[in-house]
Amino acid sequence: MLNDIVIFGKIKEGDIETFEKVFRLYYAPLCLYSSGITGRKDVSEEVVQDVFYNIWRDRETVRISHSVKNYLYGAVRNLSLRYLENLSVRERYLKSLPDAASEPSPQEQMEYRELENLVNVTLNKLPKRRLQIFKMHRLDGKKYKEIAESLSISVKTVEAEMTKVYKTLRQEIEKYTYNHGF
Repeated sequence: MLNDIVIFGKIKEGDIETFEKVFRLYYAPLCLYSSGITGRKDVSEEVVQDVFYNIWRDRETVRISHSVKNYLYGAVRNLSLRYLENLSVRERYLKSLPDAASEPSPQEQMEYRELENLVNVTLNKLPKRRLQIFKMHRLDGKKYKEIAESLSISVKTVEAEMTKVYKTLRQEIEKYTYNHGF
């Protein structure tokens, strides 16, 4: 416990070497743990990367009351379960949609085109590197690690840029839906 307090104290102070040691020590076992919950290796890697990203981002305010190991496993469990919950909601939503064989109404087609245009305009306003990272991840299907290696940047930078993209898109879509009474 005392060792964990020292370790996390160093991380809170911004000691990247200590953070990387903890990351290397726990990454693979946490991925296995998460994949046991989610059933998907690719999702488990994203979950574990998100947990470590959140710890680093919020390192000054994160409180660890037990051990670093217990904290990490708890955070991975919670995020994995949240993924399953979101997946369940998405599946229920898709089931509630009209049959895919039926044609969308003219209104639905127009709304889709407007939303698609909004997303494209928003993406084109992004800084060049951020847009490149987004396209590599979402269109080319590359993992954060692959993007980081090909652009010679850190995985954390890729994660931060993707977070900014999603935040920007969410804000623009929320404005659109608010203005259109959805």
